[in-house]
Amino acid sequence: MALKSFVEVEPESHFPLENLPYGVFKPEPGSLPRPGVAIGEYVLDLSEIAFAGLFDGPLLSNSDCFNQPNLNKFVGLGRPAWKEARVTLQKLLSATEPTLRDNAALRQIALLPMEKVQMLLPVAIGDYTDFFASMHHAKNCGTLFRGPENPINLNWYAVNTTTCEKTGYISFDDTCHPVSTEPTLRDNAALRQIALLPMEKVQMLLPVAIGDYTDFFASMHHAKNCGTLFRGPENPINLNWFHLPIAYHGRASSIVVSGTDIIRPRGQGHPTGNSAPYFGPSRKLDFELEMAAIVGPGNELGTTIDVNDAANHIFGLVLMNDWSARDIQAWEYVPLGPFLGKSFGTTISPWIVTLDALEPFACEGPKQNPSPLTYLVEKTSRNYDISLEVLIKPSGQADSCVVTRSNFNHLYWTITQQLAHHTINGCNLRPGDMFGTGTISGPEPESYGCLLELTWNGQKPLSLDGTTRTFLEDGDEVAFFGYCQGNGYKVGFGRCSGKIVPSPQ
Repeated sequence: MALKSFVEVEPESHFPLENLPYGVFKPEPGSLPRPGVAIGEYVLDLSEIAFAGLFDGPLLSNSDCFNQPNLNKFVGLGRPAWKEARVTLQKLLSATEPTLRDNAALRQIALLPMEKVQMLLPVAIGDYTDFFASMHHAKNCGTLFRGPENPINLNWYAVNTTTCEKTGYISFDDTCHPVSTEPTLRDNAALRQIALLPMEKVQMLLPVAIGDYTDFFASMHHAKNCGTLFRGPENPINLNWFHLPIAYHGRASSIVVSGTDIIRPRGQGHPTGNSAPYFGPSRKLDFELEMAAIVGPGNELGTTIDVNDAANHIFGLVLMNDWSARDIQAWEYVPLGPFLGKSFGTTISPWIVTLDALEPFACEGPKQNPSPLTYLVEKTSRNYDISLEVLIKPSGQADSCVVTRSNFNHLYWTITQQLAHHTINGCNLRPGDMFGTGTISGPEPESYGCLLELTWNGQKPLSLDGTTRTFLEDGDEVAFFGYCQGNGYKVGFGRCSGKIVPSPQ
């Protein structure tokens, strides 16, 4: 039976009292960002609730986590704090609790119509990893790219100084340079004492806050040696290596919130015959139906997170569209994986649905054959029954068409296995980091999670109310929805959408 709030919540709403997903918003364009939770068609301003002293539990009463421009501090507090906040908020918003219900002045400033606010990215995402966890998606892509004989790779199942002779000169860059005769620092013993320190006595730190990291593959000798080792001496360096610098990384800098337009990317594509590679706007722009986990407490560099404790390090989930330029991706992805074919934009929904809210919809995890290595074996393997849907509104049309329906439980690798594997080499995760599941495809064609599969790489055009699509065209709008169906209520994720706009000329 559905819980009852004093805030009116329609039966089909994604945001009942059972959900209470977290997001970050601005009440009006010039105001400061602040955290909130969704309830029906309203946003509860958590900064106002905190200012009123209503977070009075032992973990949150003296915390300023809700007076921040993002949720990173809160998600870093861990599951006990998350549970304390959930209990407090469910009580405050319940139909029988008068504290907020009967306080008109507080309701006026803390309970805002969702249509009036501006939603922002809910966390400062320091890093982002995208997994490849759907067996059906892996099989379909492998069949398209390598043929049906062996569509899924085996590992998918297992996981300079010189001496200068001149007096008064110093040598660097193979050149003698004059030593400065400037007395300002040279003759100021007190300043030298505090400003000129022995290098062996100091502790060096990272010189910049590194918001993202990309690794290239730019040495021809290294590429040739690795190619010879992995593929043999006949063709050690792939043709595309000579045309573009190969790299791969999921970029946090291009993650955007739902409703942000996506500019059609430009890049290289496969050459035709003996011609040069194609360069220009992508001709095979695609969506990818994914979800992403937001990391709570992380781990220290050099340590790991046990798979059976991994859920305590995951704050919640969002919908994610990892937009993909398939022509750019196909040309660049060997040998290190996609780069420009992915890094131009990733859209996420603004509301983070917590694992506590998803708990009633947990289901048995997939049967994994062969059995994974010990560090990936879970005492209890769990997925979640989350219905997923993708709609496309073709350019110039008023109505959207459903193009696929899938489910989160089609994932072969669970989110807890993904997180544990991410740290098994000692990689440190931080509060607010994000990792994507990879495209979520089901076993049937109508459950495939991207146009690459749905149109079988353009061979089978989709019919969309009088028009057809093989890949996305300028002006097309893609929207994802996801929800869990309870008894008389839904726990949903809201909308994750973006519209394709033309590439600049």
